[in-house]
Amino acid sequence: MTSTTPEPSDEPAPYSGAYGEQPFPVRPKTNTLAIVSLVSAFFVSLAAVITGHIALGQIKRRGEGGRGLAIAGLILGYAGMLATIVAVVLLIVFAAALGTFLNTAMHDGSIGGSTSEATSAPQPDGAPGALPTGTIGAADFEAGYLSVGSGTDVVDVYFDPMCPYCQQFETANGDQLAALVSDGSITLRLHSLTFLDRASLGTEYSSRASAALTCQATLNPDATLDYLAALFANQPGENTEGLSDDQLVALAGTGSSIAGCVGSGDYQAWSQANTELALNGPIPDAEITQIQGTPTALVNGSVYSGGLTDPAEFLAFLRANAVS
Repeated sequence: MTSTTPEPSDEPAPYSGAYGEQPFPVRPKTNTLAIVSLVSAFFVSLAAVITGHIALGQIKRRGEGGRGLAIAGLILGYAGMLATIVAVVLLIVFAAALGTFLNTAMHDGSIGGSTSEATSAPQPDGAPGALPTGTIGAADFEAGYLSVGSGTDVVDVYFDPMCPYCQQFETANGDQLAALVSDGSITLRLHSLTFLDRASLGTEYSSRASAALTCQATLNPDATLDYLAALFANQPGENTEGLSDDQLVALAGTGSSIAGCVGSGDYQAWSQANTELALNGPIPDAEITQIQGTPTALVNGSVYSGGLTDPAEFLAFLRANAVS
């Protein structure tokens, strides 16, 4: 058998270069902005988002490659922007908290709730700025309170002029206590504290208001309770500067002027010293050793724990603990 050898042919083989064809399909060009978007995501999130969106539009129109790169750039870009926003918010919150912390520490050296310690301590008599002694008007300086009335039963009320709960107690029980003082049923002892100085933006409102009340008690003792009621009726909010000295003077109304006393700052240190004693104790003839918060009311040493705004409940407690 004779083998047949194919004759040479000038026709090119299939898929050869002579037909103008490539042996494999040509891959589409990768979109440049898609690459830029992915790279930018690690440095500038906003640039990654912008270039990513532009890249997707170009890829759709031109049929280019790199869609996955653009999407990855967008995801990383948006994640970076979100992380930046969260970090900024946390930084603002931290800065605000730190500012409050430093402001509190700077003004009174104390941080916390209603039982913060006073900033001034008693000084010995005869020293510069020595605390007053003796009794002037309704102020018993050595005992550390203002006293009105002469009844056998003793009611002690501890309060801060800026304390909103103290205002509630005064609004509910002030007239009732004043009536019991007038009819000789009780002796009312007022302990005006100053721990909320930290809440008056550096003006030491609690100390100034307590001192103004003491000024009134020494110069116009019969109007002590009226002035106390006026203080609470015009009580400023916490974290404000409080009333000015002129406004505190105006609350006194008629009688001997307390302007000089208030302006000189008399009795502020005494009020602060009383606060330190109340918060650290001891409290004589009482079932508690120190004040935990305000308002605190005691009847013959027994602590009232009922409702602040229920005068009937307080009166029942007073009568239940009366000795007369």
